[in-house]
Amino acid sequence: MEQKLMALSGNEAVAYAFKQARPHVASAFPITPQTEMMHKYAEFVANGEIDTEMILVESEHSAMSAAVGSAAAGARTFTATSSAGFALMWEIVYITASLRLPICMALVNRALSGNINIHCDHSDSMGGRDAGWIQLFSENAQEAYDNAVMSWRIGEHKDVRLPVMTTYDGFIISHTADSLHMLPDDAAYKFIGPYKPGYTLLDVENPITVGPLDLTDYYFEHKADQLAAYDKAAEIVGKVSEEYGELTGRHYGFCEEYKLDDADLVMVILGSSAGTAKDVIDEYRNKGVKVGLLKVRMFRPFPASYIAAKLAGRKAVAVLDRSASFGGFGGPVFTEIRSAMYGQQVPVHGYIYGLGGRDFDLKQVATVIEDLQKVASGGAFEDINLLGVRS
Repeated sequence: MEQKLMALSGNEAVAYAFKQARPHVASAFPITPQTEMMHKYAEFVANGEIDTEMILVESEHSAMSAAVGSAAAGARTFTATSSAGFALMWEIVYITASLRLPICMALVNRALSGNINIHCDHSDSMGGRDAGWIQLFSENAQEAYDNAVMSWRIGEHKDVRLPVMTTYDGFIISHTADSLHMLPDDAAYKFIGPYKPGYTLLDVENPITVGPLDLTDYYFEHKADQLAAYDKAAEIVGKVSEEYGELTGRHYGFCEEYKLDDADLVMVILGSSAGTAKDVIDEYRNKGVKVGLLKVRMFRPFPASYIAAKLAGRKAVAVLDRSASFGGFGGPVFTEIRSAMYGQQVPVHGYIYGLGGRDFDLKQVATVIEDLQKVASGGAFEDINLLGVRS
């Protein structure tokens, strides 16, 4: 399909993607680096370009609460946040998934305090990884836009009915202008489709209750039903992504494979850092080093069997986390990957990098590749490593 070439920041691109879904309600509260995304959307509303009810609330907890009320009443709803704002939503983030409300949210990745830091790492999204939301990570503004468009189709699918967060790195993507192709508004809306809520509190002919007390008699069974939705959700992510690829020419799966087919050494990474890694991988490929990249796009539901199959038979794997699991064994992506690889004789090592927006540079990628070469040749190496920390 013919598309328009644009130069937009990540925040602007995602605002356009949400506009194209023609949502009924948006609940908003400012926090850096998400604020500009909602500023752009508010501009669309003020200019009469979209008929969305903007609810300006007093906190992020209220923003998610308002979104839950709106979605439970049958409205297509979205919100956005970052960092401590996401943490303040905590209680309602879990409730949203448990009530099977397909709210879409832009989560602009930023470090959590303390001390106060406004720059990028993944501690916010990783803190919410077990809340029941589908999580799609983005490498650049193009992928953030595409994920945001697809998020509506995925979350609202009748076999899914789950909230979806599109994550993209604060400032690195959110505030940086990038070139991207956008669907025409009508084509995007046709792909997304009109909203058909699974239930609505406003249907007086079919009254229901939402969020009642759920004690020992039934809570576990309700959680079992919710757990069963995630295998289906992964299947729908794949199908929607395939259909989107046929429409746009941009193909996404659970992960992106970069020079992976014959790779002996593999880096696993999320987000914008993948672009940096690809440049250095090209240099080492020119030197004859068989190194490749597996960029995880869908972190929740976690595609364990898919990733295990992609990493099987490699000589060494490095997993890079832009967040720390304090008191845990490595970062959250590392623990998931190593668990998925259980029983396979593939050495998997973890790196924590880039906390608080620390630059992820070419030298750090080269260090990881050279470490992988040492591991592949039988050298001893630490399971968990800090990358880019001053000594």
